[in-house]
Amino acid sequence: MSIMSNSLIDNYGRVHRDLRVSLTDRCSLRCTYCMPHDFNKWLPSETLLTANELVKVIEIAVTQGITEVRLTGGEPLLRPDIVEIVSRINSLENPPELSMTTNGVALAKVAKELAAAGLKRINISLDTLDWERFKRLTFRDRYDDVIEGIAAAQAAGLAPIKINAVLMKDINGDEAIPLLKWALNENLNLRFIEQMPLDAGDAWTRKNLITADQIFDQLNSEFELTPVEDRGSSPAEEFYVNGGPATVGIIGSVTRPFCSACDRLRLISDGQMRSCLFANTETDLRSILRNGRLTESEKREDIIKAIGLTV
Repeated sequence: MSIMSNSLIDNYGRVHRDLRVSLTDRCSLRCTYCMPHDFNKWLPSETLLTANELVKVIEIAVTQGITEVRLTGGEPLLRPDIVEIVSRINSLENPPELSMTTNGVALAKVAKELAAAGLKRINISLDTLDWERFKRLTFRDRYDDVIEGIAAAQAAGLAPIKINAVLMKDINGDEAIPLLKWALNENLNLRFIEQMPLDAGDAWTRKNLITADQIFDQLNSEFELTPVEDRGSSPAEEFYVNGGPATVGIIGSVTRPFCSACDRLRLISDGQMRSCLFANTETDLRSILRNGRLTESEKREDIIKAIGLTV
């Protein structure tokens, strides 16, 4: 663990360049692999970082070597100040490359504004092309809204647009090929993600898991897949489809962990900084930001130290 000039380097020699920023823990869907359909144990609003606090941490992180920021949730579009946050991050000196992961439900309303504010790329979660399955998976009748959101993102010029899909046995496990055909037809970048044990209701079981190997075999039965070289720090293994240039990605989060190449830090919506999604420890930045006894200079120094302790 060490901090070098414009670099965050951990004990394993990994240089951290990517900061994932959760803007809220709330979500407008109740995807079965993420949380119970009646989940409502949200963080109190006063514990969430304000726009000012978020931008301050991001600005400091950029000075320490962060070059990419991805806004996530929960669902980031539930933040009423989302366009302001994007604009302010993009207005920083040496702004990071800025992207977002969203469920797409509210995207049609703000895609144009987000692009104008400086958002470059977007990932949209969509696990099925079947309206009835979507309702069963998410406990919400919002399929059409997601499709409209994807179209709005395309019209706004956000690129590339990546579609994230989680396949599960006996639910949507037969949709690998239809999803890829649809993505190719719509000029979208599709990525399949193994179901991870992230659900707030502890409902994850390995028996529902469709592995990266199984996804590859399904796709390879219909398409010719050849590996893309130089994966770098990307969590996805990319494959050219029928010789390219189109690709499809497979993220083997469970069966093919990619920890050795990971370059991410994570800022949770309540101000906790983690080195990993599954980290057992975290560093409290909110207490520094809200410590009235510290000067702004002292806060900045303490935040730099705290970020360094996270890597």
